[in-house]
Amino acid sequence: MKTALKKLITPRLQERWGADLVFAVIRFITGMLLALDFGASKFGMPWSPKENELGLFEVAYWFPDDVAAYGGIFAAFPAFFAWMGAFSEAVGGLFFALGLKTRLASFLIMCTMLVAIFLQKWGQGTWGMLPAFGFLWVSIYNLYFGSGRFGLDYLISRRWQMA
Repeated sequence: MKTALKKLITPRLQERWGADLVFAVIRFITGMLLALDFGASKFGMPWSPKENELGLFEVAYWFPDDVAAYGGIFAAFPAFFAWMGAFSEAVGGLFFALGLKTRLASFLIMCTMLVAIFLQKWGQGTWGMLPAFGFLWVSIYNLYFGSGRFGLDYLISRRWQMA
């Protein structure tokens, strides 16, 4: 178990630390944007107040309803998939930015972005899909390489090598 976890956490390093630094900056910015801009609007807030015709506020169940509209398995378990999407964007984005459990966070982000591209954004044209594609490409890269030298995974894996 520890060997598998070690392989999952230990990042591949670039030949020069400058390349790792560039990729770390990209990973950090992408993770923070995903967590703070995209994920935060969903995580913890699947319901939003909506004013009715009497001027009173009602609770609108917006995000799970959007997920249910995808059909198939998403319609069967919309609340579960809505929370999983929100979790992968908000918490996965923070882990991604810090380089903590980078490959796991990358996998969750990759799955979420594939769903977003093909089930939500597909009919909106290239510009509508561009943010999801950007997150997808960065997550695929980090799924393979891990956090690099500038992430918590690197520090954890070095500590394990010393022990």
